[in-house]
Amino acid sequence: MPMTIIQNLRAAVIAPAAGVIFAGASFAAEFETPVEYHKLDNGLKVVLSEDHTVPTTTVGVYYGIGFRIEPRDRTGFAHLFEHMMFQGSENLGKAEFINLVNSNGGVLNGSTRFDFTNYFEVIPSHKTETFIWAEADRMRGLKITQDNLTNQQGVVKNEVKVNVLNQPYGGFPWLDLPQLANENWHNAHNFYGDLEDLDAATLEDVQKFFNDFYAPNNAVLVVAGDIDPEQTLSWVEEYFGDIPASDNLSFPDISEPRQEEEKRLEKTDALAPRPAIAWAYHVPERGTPEWYAMLVIDAMLTNGDDSRLHQRMVQEKGFASNVPGGVNWPLGNAYNYNGPMIWSAFLIHDDQHSPETITAELDAIVDDLQTNLVSEEEMNRAMTKIRSDLYDRIGDGNRIGLVDTLAVFALFDDNPERINGLEEEFDVVTPELIRETAQEYLRSTNRSVITLKPGAEQ
Repeated sequence: MPMTIIQNLRAAVIAPAAGVIFAGASFAAEFETPVEYHKLDNGLKVVLSEDHTVPTTTVGVYYGIGFRIEPRDRTGFAHLFEHMMFQGSENLGKAEFINLVNSNGGVLNGSTRFDFTNYFEVIPSHKTETFIWAEADRMRGLKITQDNLTNQQGVVKNEVKVNVLNQPYGGFPWLDLPQLANENWHNAHNFYGDLEDLDAATLEDVQKFFNDFYAPNNAVLVVAGDIDPEQTLSWVEEYFGDIPASDNLSFPDISEPRQEEEKRLEKTDALAPRPAIAWAYHVPERGTPEWYAMLVIDAMLTNGDDSRLHQRMVQEKGFASNVPGGVNWPLGNAYNYNGPMIWSAFLIHDDQHSPETITAELDAIVDDLQTNLVSEEEMNRAMTKIRSDLYDRIGDGNRIGLVDTLAVFALFDDNPERINGLEEEFDVVTPELIRETAQEYLRSTNRSVITLKPGAEQ
């Protein structure tokens, strides 16, 4: 079934690397990912990556529409629509797409993120053509009916109730922090969905959303694995080539102003057994030198038991058992977004520790980064973690991380080949740049803090 936002959160908490994913400049490149990049006349971007080590193929379709740009008064609409894509198409009835994958021994999923909605299948390679056809079939003609919409409205509303409204720490901090830190509605609304907005969605809303955004000129198709690229491209052209492009692709302004004052919010959670605190800082614009420096800072602060936050907050002070966080955490990684973003972290602590005490320790860690140059040893350690995360991600046997990386580089940068040049992109990072980046982006006036109190409101 479609991956819910809360499942993404849980996966991110379990994952050993929550933030940066790619290799640092101090290492020589030791891998080369095969990449073929094509564009069809209707605008569909096609990425092919041939790899015969495992007799499977991973097919991924990424649409350039996420919850950041869903319509006003329709919060949760992008996620609702993710579910609609599993409700049948022109030639496959309800649940038949899922059954087709399962009957061939494959796996599938989908997810909604800030800037895209994606669908993927991992299947035996001799079924590659079948699933290129199946993905084209639902792009060409989704079965949009009132029955399907009503059914999925109920499913998504139940997700919200189970995972947020009736869950300890529900929505904390992954839903709460973006709404506090950001000013622009597109970045600051409840993207899981207010129940009233989910109920308000109409069949006309769904049809327009599909016509506007679920089109080849707003999508990337990635086929990676045990394939013949020439044959695969011919199938793509056959099944996707005559799907019409959208003539109404329109995207809102999602820019954020520079934050000039610290923001604070206190929240009471009747179901939470212990207090918690979360914080966020706006990060530099994606792709700038400061952004790469921020990714290295992230690795130093959150990645592993030797990270600064873990050492100070867990090992020395005993505030919590862990301090998860990262850039675009926990709904993605540092590369698969395309707009304003925050670096965030949180911890659940005991009553004996006050939010002020915890914040003071955070300030001390930040002050050191803003005042002193990081050592060569710590830089090298951070780069090693970044590099390790790269191999974990793109070396997964199901190729899901590889497909994700290729897809977002095609979707956002028009350059899936970027996967093979990531290490050189970190050449700009120096201890001096790290200090300057910390001074500008880890300042208290760029911070948003949420304190959570357990128990019913008084």
